[in-house]
Amino acid sequence: MSKNKDKGKIIHNVLVQEISDDGKCFAKHEGLALFIEKAAPGDVVDVMIKRKRSNHATGEAVFYHSLSDKRTEPFCIHFGVCGGCKWQHVNYETQLFYKEKQVRDALERIAKVELPEIYPIIGSDKIRFYRNKMEFSFTNRKWLTIDEINSGNEYDRRGLGFHVPGQFDKVLDLVECHLQAEPSNSIRMAIRDYVIANNLTFFDLKFQAGLMRNVMVRTSTLHETMVLVQFFENEQEQIDGLMEHVKISFPDIKSLFYVINQKANDTFLDQETILYNGNPYIMEDLDGLKFRISPKSFFQTNSEQARILYKHTLEFAGLTGNELVYDLYCGTGTITNFLARNARKVIGIEYVENAVQDARINSEINNISNTEFFAGDMRKVLVQDFFDNHGKPDVLVTDPPRAGMDKEVIDCILAAEPGKIVYVSCNPGTQARDLALLDEKYKVEKVQPVDMFPHTSHVENIVCLIRRF
Repeated sequence: MSKNKDKGKIIHNVLVQEISDDGKCFAKHEGLALFIEKAAPGDVVDVMIKRKRSNHATGEAVFYHSLSDKRTEPFCIHFGVCGGCKWQHVNYETQLFYKEKQVRDALERIAKVELPEIYPIIGSDKIRFYRNKMEFSFTNRKWLTIDEINSGNEYDRRGLGFHVPGQFDKVLDLVECHLQAEPSNSIRMAIRDYVIANNLTFFDLKFQAGLMRNVMVRTSTLHETMVLVQFFENEQEQIDGLMEHVKISFPDIKSLFYVINQKANDTFLDQETILYNGNPYIMEDLDGLKFRISPKSFFQTNSEQARILYKHTLEFAGLTGNELVYDLYCGTGTITNFLARNARKVIGIEYVENAVQDARINSEINNISNTEFFAGDMRKVLVQDFFDNHGKPDVLVTDPPRAGMDKEVIDCILAAEPGKIVYVSCNPGTQARDLALLDEKYKVEKVQPVDMFPHTSHVENIVCLIRRF
């Protein structure tokens, strides 16, 4: 019997209870756990089932009997189609409540370790236009709304915007975006208009053809802008025409790049980036420290909340000036340089060689001489020989990717026995899993959630651990 035989079934008068970790809403109905799209906690809705398993189902709210007092008016015309700001219909206070709850639930259910009182989540002063990096995709298969499809009209299918959730080859053509401040929207629309006016071809993801592939815009709190345009086909005359148009139209762009990327995906870390005009980097300032950001640099995408995140990381580290500190997954050295001002020495380790090169430069331009950086797979770098050559850390800071730390890395940390560990994470679930492994020798002393991404389900979390003996 098909497991999805209930697809299309309507469940009536469901009281939506809360927001789950993946951003959908959650409710219980006759013992069945429902994960519901297009709802808010406190709504009473009819739910159409999309997929059902033995004890849970996913569905979509299709009729609203009453609306929650936790709702607010969405600010973007693309809400409900674009996957970028799924929570914008829920007031920010409620968003913060459920993000803090997500951290608490993960630590209690997955880590199952002794916990202190969790500090209240730190919200973002900016809840719109807070991102410093955005990427927009070209398409010749623009997503059409239901109204457009039903109209029977012919539509220009060329577009520039975001991939629609669950549709790898469909892109929503953006008229506006509230995630990144100007000149982001103006640059995106000017490029789109030029490409259409000059009949340049939009990328076809399915058939891997077309000139225009992707646009990345980076900005900083110092009002510096970087633009990188990805082309699929190597048509130099057309490339030069577009790049010159961007250069002339936006003379304040500090760093203008392009890349010809003929791979099956948009990642360009292994591709040559070509500087068309300006500097090969833009500058950012965090708490008096200057950072160079190049096209391939990893940098926290909310600069103002990053400053808060790093300040609390430094506070949790509790440095006196005498400590040897390790900073794992250090990226371009942002946390490393924050720590270095209060430590004897900080050693940063990062997988991406380009990021390590940026980290060294960032120490140099800030006149910081007590840092040292190493590039390589963390599992291969962080071994006993490394400790023998460089010393065991007094304090260890780790900020791994969403997947968390490999068990081999955790085993090395346990063997090194630093007096304190500060664990920064963008995924409370994998952080909790790792805390359970560290519980053998470490006790959780402090927990501080930080909201980096308003209107999304994502939350950052800092945990301070101290050695038990």
